[in-house]
Amino acid sequence: MPYLFYGAPSSIIVRMGPALYIHIPFCKRKCIYCNFYSRIYDAASASAFTDILISQVERIKGPLHSIYIGGGTPSALDRKIFEKLLARLKDLTISSGEFTVEVNPESLDDEKIKTMLGLGVNRLSIGTQSLDDRKLKKLGRLHSAARAQEAVLSAHKYGFKNISADLIFGVWGETPDSWKKELDGMVRLPIDHVSCYELTYEKGTPLYSAVLSKSVLPLDSDITSAMYEAAIDILGLRGFKQYEISNFAKEGCGSKHNMNYWDNNPYIGLGPSAVSYIDGVRSRNVSDVKEYMDRARTGRALTEFSEKLSPLKSAKETAAVKIRTRDGIGFDWFRAKTGFDLRELEKKALPKLIEDGFIKYKAEGEIQTGICLKRKGFLFCDTVSSALL
Repeated sequence: MPYLFYGAPSSIIVRMGPALYIHIPFCKRKCIYCNFYSRIYDAASASAFTDILISQVERIKGPLHSIYIGGGTPSALDRKIFEKLLARLKDLTISSGEFTVEVNPESLDDEKIKTMLGLGVNRLSIGTQSLDDRKLKKLGRLHSAARAQEAVLSAHKYGFKNISADLIFGVWGETPDSWKKELDGMVRLPIDHVSCYELTYEKGTPLYSAVLSKSVLPLDSDITSAMYEAAIDILGLRGFKQYEISNFAKEGCGSKHNMNYWDNNPYIGLGPSAVSYIDGVRSRNVSDVKEYMDRARTGRALTEFSEKLSPLKSAKETAAVKIRTRDGIGFDWFRAKTGFDLRELEKKALPKLIEDGFIKYKAEGEIQTGICLKRKGFLFCDTVSSALL
């Protein structure tokens, strides 16, 4: 049975259970480094926006592969608004499906935790970002290190069995030793997944302006590389297997929703700036909450950009995202997925990437079965992905 989503005047038919991403475009305060679309929270706008989301959710015929509510700050929603949205999503995932909500420590309380557990959420992604108060202040975060730890402990106490925590490294003035201390503190908490992201300086953010004015001096790449390698080593020793460039998980706790992206499978995006990928068509919603609501109310298309990917472009993008994973790309998997032979498709790129020490062949006996990143390739994954596009 097809899965239908009516996000625009014409319907979109998905022939397999897609993943669903919902973008909540509200924050209590915008972080200086963030370039994701969001606006300052106000209850009236949030309530009206949630009503529109619910009307869109009700047009989705499940079950879905997974649900991920991100932002912005989903936990910034008032509890009653939050509960109303979650109640409409509760029965849409498959029985083994993953239902993740992003939360920030300062807007997570016991009642919201219990509400999420009662309405089917089975995974939390907590935006801790750091366990160093000085670093949190630099980044413009609203919570303290102590509050971040309390959020994790409360989620665990009430019954969440799959908790992910985010960490940012490479903040100006940070040292490898202070970063190792944070990692040591994080793995002592009852978490199952860690996402480690190097701080980036995105155009249009206050942090980018600070770099241009030289009031912020980014760390040398040799230092950030050492920090990244420290994360791989420390987390690995504590049972967190690296399964993707930035993601580490205990056995069975890798993000199914994110793996759906890295396998280049279909997904629906609701909310301003959210992206969908259905039947080879990629589209992006308008990046303004008021315009998004106006279009939804009047039945106009929600998208500001759409493109139909050719089989060749889709195959190359599949290679570029799948190589990010620890398991890499299996030749048989790739042919079944795309219809292309990876060795023939990338006959120019692969020898160079192997020669440069970024990737290696996987093999069973003397038979080559695929490719995967080497340690150096993890450090320069953007270079590898770009070469495969």
